[in-house]
Amino acid sequence: MAITTIDASMLAKMFLAGAKNLEAKKEWINELNVFPVPDGDTGTNMTMTIMSAAAEVSSLGDSPDMASLAKAISSGSLRGARGNSGVILSQLFRGFTKGISKYEVIDVVILCDALQKAVETAYKAVMKPKEGTILTVAKGGADRALELIGETDDLAVFMDEVIQHADYVLGQTPEMLPVLKQAGVVDSGGQGLMMVLKGAYDALMGKEVDYTIDAAGSGGGVVKISQQAEQDIKFGYCTEFIIVLNRPMEEQDEVDFKSYLESIGDSIVVVADDEITKVHVHTNDPGLAIQRALEYGSLSKMKIDNMREEHQEKLIKDAEKAAAEQKEADEKKRSERHALAEAQKAPKKDMGFISVSIGEGINEIFKGLGVDYIIAGGQTMNPSTEDMLNAIEDVNADNIFILPNNKNIILAANQAASLIEEKNIFVIPTKTVPQGITALINFMPDSSPQENAARMTEELSSVKTGQVTYAVRDTLIDDKSIKQGDYMGMGDSSILSVGKDMDVVIKELVSQLVEEESAIISIYYGEEITESAAGKLGAELEEAYPDCEVEVHYGGQPIYYYVISVE
Repeated sequence: MAITTIDASMLAKMFLAGAKNLEAKKEWINELNVFPVPDGDTGTNMTMTIMSAAAEVSSLGDSPDMASLAKAISSGSLRGARGNSGVILSQLFRGFTKGISKYEVIDVVILCDALQKAVETAYKAVMKPKEGTILTVAKGGADRALELIGETDDLAVFMDEVIQHADYVLGQTPEMLPVLKQAGVVDSGGQGLMMVLKGAYDALMGKEVDYTIDAAGSGGGVVKISQQAEQDIKFGYCTEFIIVLNRPMEEQDEVDFKSYLESIGDSIVVVADDEITKVHVHTNDPGLAIQRALEYGSLSKMKIDNMREEHQEKLIKDAEKAAAEQKEADEKKRSERHALAEAQKAPKKDMGFISVSIGEGINEIFKGLGVDYIIAGGQTMNPSTEDMLNAIEDVNADNIFILPNNKNIILAANQAASLIEEKNIFVIPTKTVPQGITALINFMPDSSPQENAARMTEELSSVKTGQVTYAVRDTLIDDKSIKQGDYMGMGDSSILSVGKDMDVVIKELVSQLVEEESAIISIYYGEEITESAAGKLGAELEEAYPDCEVEVHYGGQPIYYYVISVE
């Protein structure tokens, strides 16, 4: 039977099932990341984004209207967005919900239009869209949707075709981005989007989903998820009844009856005495079991349950429970934060600063340079758009500068800025902590906010950053063969050095950062590095680069042994 419309209740179930599927796959999606660094990854960011929206959706109850559902999905994902992949996912949801909010039910035409709006909105949100990413996968699905208009009004057929084509486009992403092909993976953000779509489709079809991962290389050596184990429950109806016997059931009768039940189902229990027989069977056609049973007598205590529906409801309830727990935790955190802010509220000023940072030493450096609010995070955890909004609310200034200090946080900062009307927000696109420090050093209190924003942004190009960490998996990138546990020296856009000896990796990294006109080398050592080891490194770099001033600072950052800047 064709499915020609989807109402708000079904769409809510589909959304929650998509969120659950993504959550179940997040660690595997993290493994698809090209850079093998131990930080907040795509799967984690996308999951936290969608679960923020799931909390809003689950709070609507069992019978939401489409406008309320659309608002919950859009607002929840926008505020919960983390990392570039999470922000883009939230923009896809934002565009999609614009396309459905005015209707009571969705048909093929409305769904197609919503998919077009989703892609259009997401592309507009990214300043320089790059093909071979989640955007490309989303566009591939939307393009296929357009082609299908007029061919079918069955939403099950329509969605299946769209998902198949989007999956095909995902498989082509390594051909669009050489870095993916070299690493042997598809785009992780695109794979995350596919998990959402497939989970939603499963809810529409009432299928059981096996949330295990079966990753295998394609013919070209690209890691792709195989056709997901999405088998239906083999026999869908749990059927129970009692036969009130016309006569005692002979042993051969019982054997024949059990044999017949085995031919149409499984999980068979037949318990007989002289007057009644208790029957339990899982089958796809309860009528066949009932018809045969009537040969032995009349029936009573009949009970038939659809196990597929029960399983799907369990998945939805699991997602709703997780979302509700997250919402409760977020509300508690928000309440505590507001109480603290009220107690410590500073006098209003013209210009204020928000910086993303982690590490006791780096936090103190930022505070010393005038930062009003530190958002804990960075490489190890990308803050959400809502984290940014909370910080903006707490900084008592008319003009606020945000320093993301990570390329994967800039989009979330921009998204927060777009949601604020009562204050002027300037996102300085700092991609590293040293860039954030440089931006603050170049702030001039007597200049206008606009002049400061321009100057701070311009000065970012004067600093190069290197970061030293370890590899969490084997990979091949930037023509370097990297093994799990290797030390890596990462520059602003690529991995510059790899090896088993940290000292060698650091010195090779610095040699590629220092140029003839370089004047200052700043070393920020992490929580696992001793002061004496950092001092020794500083002395060695002073000797190697006598024309440069070398500064050593305690950073206290996790994961990254050293953050090194060259200006």
